[in-house]
Amino acid sequence: MSVGGKRFIASWSGGKDSCLALHRTLKAGGRPLALFNMFDEDGARSRSHGVRPEVMRAQAAAMHLPLVTANASWQGYEEVFVESLQRFRADGAQLAVFGDIDLDAHREWEEKVCARAGLEASLPLWQEQRIDLVKEFVAAGFKAVIVVVNEQLMPSDGYLGATLDAALIEKMIADGIDPCGEAGEFHTLVVDGPLFSQPLPLVELARHRHDGYAMLEFGLVTPT
Repeated sequence: MSVGGKRFIASWSGGKDSCLALHRTLKAGGRPLALFNMFDEDGARSRSHGVRPEVMRAQAAAMHLPLVTANASWQGYEEVFVESLQRFRADGAQLAVFGDIDLDAHREWEEKVCARAGLEASLPLWQEQRIDLVKEFVAAGFKAVIVVVNEQLMPSDGYLGATLDAALIEKMIADGIDPCGEAGEFHTLVVDGPLFSQPLPLVELARHRHDGYAMLEFGLVTPT
């Protein structure tokens, strides 16, 4: 799909895959309209990675891009998502960019909601080798921290809070873990990189365990 000159919105989780998809789309000449993220019903955490809204706003500000959010329950998620895409379409968006790699059910859903909203679904990472993508992300100069670990699929010790780099990728491979986390083994938060004007000023607030997941909660450093 040619994206050069087209207005797009990026489905933004705050993690490495959505970031690499955005990065590639910008390099291909896409014109960004906004980052888009879905939050829970009260807007306290992002649905995808459990990120606090102020942290996600700081990401968008560091990239000089608008952030648009919507709140929804899981039951109402699809309808709210489609309504948001329709508003983007009315504002001139032609594409919605997603960071999925090889999960057919995800692609089918994304194409369905985009079709309902009159947008094209763009998946710039689709069907590429997972290991090549994560290495590309690191080699490009992006920095991401693991903020969620599914403890049913991998241990949190040694991984939660770790920075994704070449050494960590090799450790994951040695431990039999997919370093792309495409099956939901872990989620990341991008904290710096070539799209960022400055690193995020983050402070660790807490670590939680819930329903088999270990989670790292970040806030922003308060200016003195």
